[in-house]
Amino acid sequence: MPLSLRSHCLQRLSSFRRLHTNSALRSEAGISNPADYCKDLVRKHDYEGYLTSQLYPKRFQGGYLALRAFYIELATVREAVSQTTLGQARLMFWRDAMKDIYNDKPPRHPIALAMYEATRDNHLSLYHFNRIIEAREQELHNQTHLTLESMTSHAESTSSTFLYLLLEMLKLPSSTLAHAASHLGVAQSLTTLIRALPFHASKGVMVIPAEITAKHNVNQQEIFSKGKSSHGLEDAVFELATVANDHLLTARDMFKESGGRVPPDAMPVFSAAIPVVSILSTLESVNFNVFNPSLQIRDWRLAWQVWRSYYKRTF
Repeated sequence: MPLSLRSHCLQRLSSFRRLHTNSALRSEAGISNPADYCKDLVRKHDYEGYLTSQLYPKRFQGGYLALRAFYIELATVREAVSQTTLGQARLMFWRDAMKDIYNDKPPRHPIALAMYEATRDNHLSLYHFNRIIEAREQELHNQTHLTLESMTSHAESTSSTFLYLLLEMLKLPSSTLAHAASHLGVAQSLTTLIRALPFHASKGVMVIPAEITAKHNVNQQEIFSKGKSSHGLEDAVFELATVANDHLLTARDMFKESGGRVPPDAMPVFSAAIPVVSILSTLESVNFNVFNPSLQIRDWRLAWQVWRSYYKRTF
């Protein structure tokens, strides 16, 4: 074997071993209490998700946190690895883990063990988990979207599908709720990406679909190098935020017959809309400048807004 090829292979193997070792150490630390591990992970990486977890009935909170931890784990794979092959290895682990979980043989990983309890108690669909994994695998190869249709499809396969799992967990088989959740998931995904645009731009990635940036003559290289907004970018952000808001309004329209009030049992799921509303409101207040620091500051009113929405059963 040529020396250069041998060196490359050894480097790849070393990287994979470090990834495996770090993952194993983290897993062992949470094996003794998977529920606490998931709770801490959600609290650390998803403040909004942690807030809404408090709205679920006690018997479902552990399941929600396990599902959310799983979702976070997959959503952060792309940023956590330096090579696509390592990301594929992690996602393959989760694809196999889900099979083992459904065969009553969960691997020794805190999230997998918590997921085992969640799926065993709530009869969740394996299809939804595999759909999320597949979408995250596609994300490894295509970090950007050419069209809004492609971005929307990805949002439905991730955020919307996660909400379907929550409806299943709460045993709420309703086409109306599923339709509303589909639109809410898209709104949630788009607003999350808009808020995270500065981070992705620092990595040389434009999260707004190319068909929108082209329409507004956005100079992507200038955004990447200068790390600040432009008139064209603000117009592009406005267009994407409008799409997110339209999906939010469509989700609300599904509850017209009840005066906009969500069924009490489903309100924990739809409380996920409140952070979306908060982000869109902040965006509007800064004229859709995604680089404005206020978008990255935790809104001190959010906890109160979530609780108010929950008790009013509206979003």
